[in-house]
Amino acid sequence: MKAAKPAKTFDAVEMMRTIRENITRETEYMSFQELQQYMQQKLKASGFHPTPPSS
Repeated sequence: MKAAKPAKTFDAVEMMRTIRENITRETEYMSFQELQQYMQQKLKASGFHPTPPSS
């Protein structure tokens, strides 16, 4: 007999799809240069560094 699965409190796939849809809507009509600026702004705001800072 299988144990009943607990109800999900967080759905990562749904969250990923929502984020992807929002980004698509925000960037839909952007030129390549505008898209680059958008990505730089988002990276800066997030605090994420794609390359480690040099020592």
